[in-house]
Amino acid sequence: MKDYYHSVVLDKSKCKGCTTCLRNCPTQAIRVRNGKATIIKERCIDCGECIRVCPYHAKNAVTDSLNILKDYKYTVAMPAPTTIAQFKRNISVNKILTAFKKIGFDEVCEVAYGAEIVGEALKFELEGKTVRKPLISSACPAVVRLIQVRFPELIPNLVSLESPMEITARIARKRIMKEKNLEAKDIGIIFITPCAAKATTIHNYIPWDNAESSVDASISIKEIYPELLDKLDSIEEENLQHSSGRGLIWAHTGGESSFIPQKQIINVDGIHNVIGVLEEIENGRLSDLDFFEGLACIGGCVGGCLTVENTFIAKKKIMDRSAEKKNMENDITDEMIKDYYDSGFLNRHGEVYRMPVTPLDPDIKKAMEKMEMMDRIQGTLPGIDCGSCGAPDCRALAEDIVRGQASEVDCIFVLREAINELSKLMYDLSEKVVPVMKEKNEGDDIE
Repeated sequence: MKDYYHSVVLDKSKCKGCTTCLRNCPTQAIRVRNGKATIIKERCIDCGECIRVCPYHAKNAVTDSLNILKDYKYTVAMPAPTTIAQFKRNISVNKILTAFKKIGFDEVCEVAYGAEIVGEALKFELEGKTVRKPLISSACPAVVRLIQVRFPELIPNLVSLESPMEITARIARKRIMKEKNLEAKDIGIIFITPCAAKATTIHNYIPWDNAESSVDASISIKEIYPELLDKLDSIEEENLQHSSGRGLIWAHTGGESSFIPQKQIINVDGIHNVIGVLEEIENGRLSDLDFFEGLACIGGCVGGCLTVENTFIAKKKIMDRSAEKKNMENDITDEMIKDYYDSGFLNRHGEVYRMPVTPLDPDIKKAMEKMEMMDRIQGTLPGIDCGSCGAPDCRALAEDIVRGQASEVDCIFVLREAINELSKLMYDLSEKVVPVMKEKNEGDDIE
């Protein structure tokens, strides 16, 4: 299994150890030690929550730059639907897409087009006799990785279909290889990403095995936006839009669910809200639900940490643009979707694996003993989960102590109690006099 790559990184020079990220991380992947945050890689799901909340901008997402275009003979820009929401309504979709060609891409393929295909294929997925309900959307990679880390029992509930990003890339690469007579390695497919999780997925394909993403690299919307903006006034737009309004609405919460309106559906945004629903599903309280659409960012992908427009303004723009194009036709047909679905073209490559945290000990017996030790240590802690110790809660501190990564006096309340005990002992000692210095009283003669 290959080393795990993360897009989310910490700039220690900016970190002040304020614990804001610690308190907001949904998978307890952050600790604060020696006045600086640290990220536990095996727990991080690249949701970008720490990027969003850090007041010192010490968390960032690593993506590629436009220089990567030089590595390929033929390059394809794949803008996420959210990309369109960054621009004013009076700038047409075709003009935005044409701008990508003006900054160096050979071709533009909308991920909104792939979104329509996946959305239509959901109907076939829900009809499957072996489907384990509720089906859980696999479109948001942060949510999929959350399930791998915190809810591995729900992995069988995940939709078997790939994300629109992957499907768009597969379709584009297959067509270009045939049309341009190029080998797969000569074609660079670059996703224009609103979030860190998708950037991570490109380098570490969701199943987390030897399979690879169909996308070669990613550039953040935040980075490419000024380049596009600079070209808009000087270009003559081409007719490049192939998606209808239905594909664009995947950018916000409920966009995917809109393709299956006759089902029992819940759609939720915000990673902490998603966790609440997944807990209900795991506990069997939503057995009558057909489909759950969970998105890590508030508002959906329009709320991604690598965007430039206000989340709610971007959502309004997408809704308006979608309404304008709702009657637009393209080449997507029911027969085409059925062929894609039956052939397995829309499915993930490989299984989705759980992403286990390093065990307390490789020996099961010792691991159980350490678990009991954790319980004992937790019982001595105050249980108020203040985060002052550098761990998100008392249970996490107890685990860190057992792993040898912290000590009990890291808890400010335990430390205070220890200091009080020490102060009392010091006072008692100060009142005592060593025997050789003690004054002799009458009647104290030793016989």
